[in-house]
Amino acid sequence: MDNLAQPQARSYVALFCASAAAALVIVATLNYLVDPYLLHQWDSPLLQRLRPTHEKLSVWGKTYAVARYRPAVVYIGNSRTEMGLSAEAHELFPGMSVFNSAVSGASIGDAMQLARHAARVSRVDTMIWGIDAPSFSMEQGSAGIEPGLLEAGPAFFARRALLNIKRGLTLDMTQDTLRLLNGSYGQVCRSSLALYGQRDQRCVSDRIHGWGGTAKAMIPRLQEFGAGVGPTPEALQTFDATVDELCRSSSRLRLRLYINPTHAMTMDVLHRRHRWADMERWQGDLAALAERYRQQGCNVRVYDFSGFNSITSEAIPQFGGTREMRYYWEASHYRDNVGRMILARLFGGEAAVPDDFGIELTPHTIAAHHQAMRAARDRYHASHPEETAFVQHLLTIPRQEP
Repeated sequence: MDNLAQPQARSYVALFCASAAAALVIVATLNYLVDPYLLHQWDSPLLQRLRPTHEKLSVWGKTYAVARYRPAVVYIGNSRTEMGLSAEAHELFPGMSVFNSAVSGASIGDAMQLARHAARVSRVDTMIWGIDAPSFSMEQGSAGIEPGLLEAGPAFFARRALLNIKRGLTLDMTQDTLRLLNGSYGQVCRSSLALYGQRDQRCVSDRIHGWGGTAKAMIPRLQEFGAGVGPTPEALQTFDATVDELCRSSSRLRLRLYINPTHAMTMDVLHRRHRWADMERWQGDLAALAERYRQQGCNVRVYDFSGFNSITSEAIPQFGGTREMRYYWEASHYRDNVGRMILARLFGGEAAVPDDFGIELTPHTIAAHHQAMRAARDRYHASHPEETAFVQHLLTIPRQEP
């Protein structure tokens, strides 16, 4: 009996292994072809299909698209840049391809990896990089950059194909593939890849509506901004090394760093948390960094769009009488009409830009700029007592989630 049972057992094991392998091949192939997260799409009809508001694995699709598209102009940053800067600013970059490679949840460490990736896989002429003081640290971001996604070289696409097949063996991707095929995946807005990397404004609007509107999102976004631990010396040192690598990668590179124009109340949060001096020191360090690289022949400039100016001081819904804001989705994220002003300040163009919006930081201007910012902050406190009290209150309550 034992001699007969052993061949039968081996047959069952072989059949089970073959069936399991066949099932895995079918699942991986189905997920690869349907590609619910658009991991390996560029200039594909799949980019135009509607999808849920939340964009899963965005960094996978964007790093692949940059390698395929090879844009001459690249935007780098977190969700503020991803939402605010349109890649369709063709009048500013005639004859040049533009792609928004910013990713929601990206830390400055993530952004540095994405910047180096773009420089390695494309012939980047202009890089526009949005930064913030609180997020300027080496803490882990939530962009989801996994090992292997950013490796360059002639075998890049072969390695990415293997990574995509491996990702296709996961349960969540299989479930989303089935949801997409049966029509229950969600059809709200287009992928950012369909808009050359910018987040579809319908995605943002739908998400804000799901939170209960702009007013409901103000407190959690203000608290989130103030919770960042940056700027840190370690991040600045690594950032300096990244700028050096970018400058060495191309003698023609134009690198434009800009401090995001979050709402004035976010700056008041920094002030109330006694982090204003750190922010000023960081801005001075950035001005000195840009000056040093310019003296070495690299075209680096840094602009500050933050603070208390005619754009950032817009009335919020709680006190302005309107449900939506003209320039902001909420306190942390600006709309693309503000993004057009940013690009116009950096490169010229037709968009009208207020005189107080976007100040270039240099070692020669930084002291006067900081003095003007402090004066503007004091004027804001005097002219916006309700907003000032609002900020003071939110610092005393538990952290909220939108």
